[in-house]
Amino acid sequence: MNPVAVQPSRLLAIEDDPVLGTYLHEQLVRCGFEVVWCQNGQEGLSRARDEHFDVVLMDILLPGMNGLQVLTQLRQTHALPVILMSALGAEADRISGFQLGADDYLPKPFSMAELRVRIQAILRRVALDRMPPQAPVLAESALVLDEDAADARYGQQWAGLTRSEYRLLDTLQRNADEVLSKPFLYQQVLQRGYSAHDRSLDMHISQIRRKLKAIGYHEREVRTVWGKGYVLSASDAL
Repeated sequence: MNPVAVQPSRLLAIEDDPVLGTYLHEQLVRCGFEVVWCQNGQEGLSRARDEHFDVVLMDILLPGMNGLQVLTQLRQTHALPVILMSALGAEADRISGFQLGADDYLPKPFSMAELRVRIQAILRRVALDRMPPQAPVLAESALVLDEDAADARYGQQWAGLTRSEYRLLDTLQRNADEVLSKPFLYQQVLQRGYSAHDRSLDMHISQIRRKLKAIGYHEREVRTVWGKGYVLSASDAL
């Protein structure tokens, strides 16, 4: 029997800095990825729409069409995982990225080791999302979690969750009324170690709350248990 060739994951890097772009391309290729590098948002958007990629790495400050504008247009047609990279450190910039559908946010400067770990975590999550569920997901008060769509539906309205948000809500619902710690959720959902300075989980929780509220779902909600973590419970619980 001939061995089956495993295709390397294909990445699209959108970075206008020629030094950083060259470095990203070289280092990620060394990590075993197939990498396409673009230096402006318009070209990056076009290639992301027309070609197959597993993950997009994108700077926010791009000439012409910036990264947030690219993300906004890409999300109209594609659920492709996106990691934003930026020297901007303001919380408002991170919130904007997650609101527009980013899967992760990596502030500059960052180490190649951390970038590689975050890419691999997203690739593992996507692989898990594509696996058939081990058990049927039961609807809780008419909130239906759809494994194939990686989204939640209440009545006829879809929440529009990202893959990361879906996996987080799915984990909380499977463990409803049980407080799940931040380290546990980072490991199980984001698949990386917990850091007190990493706000990604908090941002995802905030987006889940906003999106469930927007579709009129109030029977259960994601609650913060200070010093412990998060729990999905009835609105009048706790």
